[in-house]
Amino acid sequence: MSELKSALNRLQEALNNIIVGQSHLIQQFLIAMLAGGHIILEGVPGTGKTLLVKVLAQLIQADFKRVQLTPDVLPADITGTNIFDLNSRNFVLKKGPVFTEVLLADEINRTPPKTQASLLEAMEEMQVTLDGETLPLPDFFWVIATQNPLEFEGTYPLPEAQLDRFLFKLVVEYPQLEAEKQMLLNRRSGFAARRSDIANIEPVTTVAEILQARQAVKKIEISEAIVDYLLALVRASRQFPDLALGASPRAAGAWLVTSQAAAWLAGREFVTPDDVKAVAAPLMRHRLLLKPEAMLDGLEIDGVIASVLNQVPVPR
Repeated sequence: MSELKSALNRLQEALNNIIVGQSHLIQQFLIAMLAGGHIILEGVPGTGKTLLVKVLAQLIQADFKRVQLTPDVLPADITGTNIFDLNSRNFVLKKGPVFTEVLLADEINRTPPKTQASLLEAMEEMQVTLDGETLPLPDFFWVIATQNPLEFEGTYPLPEAQLDRFLFKLVVEYPQLEAEKQMLLNRRSGFAARRSDIANIEPVTTVAEILQARQAVKKIEISEAIVDYLLALVRASRQFPDLALGASPRAAGAWLVTSQAAAWLAGREFVTPDDVKAVAAPLMRHRLLLKPEAMLDGLEIDGVIASVLNQVPVPR
């Protein structure tokens, strides 16, 4: 376990050195990776969303593919299709970019619902069905989808059923002054987010070690008192007056696993209430639905999540 923890520490340090000013985001990113869950990255253009995913894939030596989602992208463009080969006079399977370890689905809210739904089976069941044939995906299959919160025209918001398939929704904020200055100094020194620069980054761990770390996360102790606390938070969200939709049973299970991942990443062998709180916002902000009157009052979902956390007593 100490060797695996050292590998994750090296990974976190390397990411912080390249993606400056986003240490909290990177920590949550790694928690989701350890929990084996998919991520929605939301942020304005130019905040390093794509760079973060490409650098992470390089650092863990994972097979990486990127899909630029537009209104004309079809499901077969993602999953693949059978093509008739004139030479062999047989149908040959041409696999789509979904057959990879790290898939970056860029601007997922710009593609129609039918194409969005083509990712559902892959994300939930780790498999793809093409012409009646079920094909397994790699053991390490991880989807990171990006979206721009400022674009509304020509976009297709993800339905609640698909949002629930994503473990975390992470919001990429603008960096602080000192961090942004360091970005400029790095650029002055010659680093740019080009393929060649990223390819020269030295890997610090492997996909196999990440899979081992995921198994170690499952062994983190979570007491019955913490389980009761987590369940009380879930049920409180369903009864909260400003919410039209509370946390689902799937969300409760995801909350448990991500709390274990947060504890493991912090170097503990047991889950604390602080671990449960630390993952609440990224885990719940895309699953909870505000009532229309709450939206009119100017309430924001992160503020409501904080209110739910404050409402439930913390176990000693």
